[in-house]
Amino acid sequence: MTAHLLDAHLVVDRGGFRLDVPLRVAAGEVVALLGPNGAGKTTALRALAGLQPLTAGHVTVDGTDLDRPDRRAFTATERRSVGVVFQDYLLFPHLTALDNVAFGPRRHGADRRSARETARAWLDRVGLAEHAHRRPRQLSGGQAQRVALARALAVAPALLLLDEPLAALDARTRLDTRAELHRHLAAHPGATVLVTHDPLDALVLADRLVIVEGGRVVQEGDAASVTARPRTDYVARLVGLNLHRGRAEGHGVRVADGLVLTVADRLDGDAFVAFRPSAVALHPARPDGSPRNTWPATVAGVQRHGDNLRVQLDGPITVAADVTPAAVAALRLVPGQRVWAAVKAAETHAYPAV
Repeated sequence: MTAHLLDAHLVVDRGGFRLDVPLRVAAGEVVALLGPNGAGKTTALRALAGLQPLTAGHVTVDGTDLDRPDRRAFTATERRSVGVVFQDYLLFPHLTALDNVAFGPRRHGADRRSARETARAWLDRVGLAEHAHRRPRQLSGGQAQRVALARALAVAPALLLLDEPLAALDARTRLDTRAELHRHLAAHPGATVLVTHDPLDALVLADRLVIVEGGRVVQEGDAASVTARPRTDYVARLVGLNLHRGRAEGHGVRVADGLVLTVADRLDGDAFVAFRPSAVALHPARPDGSPRNTWPATVAGVQRHGDNLRVQLDGPITVAADVTPAAVAALRLVPGQRVWAAVKAAETHAYPAV
């Protein structure tokens, strides 16, 4: 057994796009690949599954090379110790739930009887024993997802791949199925890679986050470290923060021409400054009183955000501010309206941009 059950360097050239992602996952660990559309998440998953050959790099699972172009080594999808749950589940419509789950063991050489015994055990584990003889069209979305998970796990894969496994579910079913999925992933002894665009799925299900943008890893770590110190605009939006990069000198960070934000943290050199939208106060005129960061801004848009309204502001920096409906009415906030934005230094978090 290797220290990392999955040791991969995924290099794939597709037209003008290049995926270049190193990825290591330990046994029992769940790693989520997060990123905007077109970042390369699905290409990475397909490469791990053997559905997309590498241009360079390698995929090694439990010490065995599955794809290594420099050695002309490539293992076909069906011969890999890999289980995949696709976004649309892709259950065989003409087979029962039982035979869908038994399909994998049969392909791996089990006889019909033992394959079905394995399938029954897995359907019982996912709470669907009584649905064994139903076909996919007779199952709800959540049930179909659990059958797909059972089918993937029935071959005891060293590597489990999940491609947006909850995306096809409605909100209520998603909540219940997410909790169920978390239980099964916690019991899976192999490595798991979860591809998702939903930060909640990643935060609940994964031990570690790998953020991919433009085909490359831009940040990785556990949920606490990634959410505390976002390093790109995408990650900042993901965790609900305003993020600005600038040059720090002491307790000041120059984030734009003519705008230096006073911060609680003392730094020197390239730095990020992050603060919550709820920390941004809006005023009709430049506020007086306690020391704070202030700058003129123009309302670019207003939209509902939970119980409050989120105001998008243009100016020397682009900022989101969360304010109450009463404040929007009192300030008459409409696109084009000029306001003053203010953030207290104590509400900021500054950290090195390295």
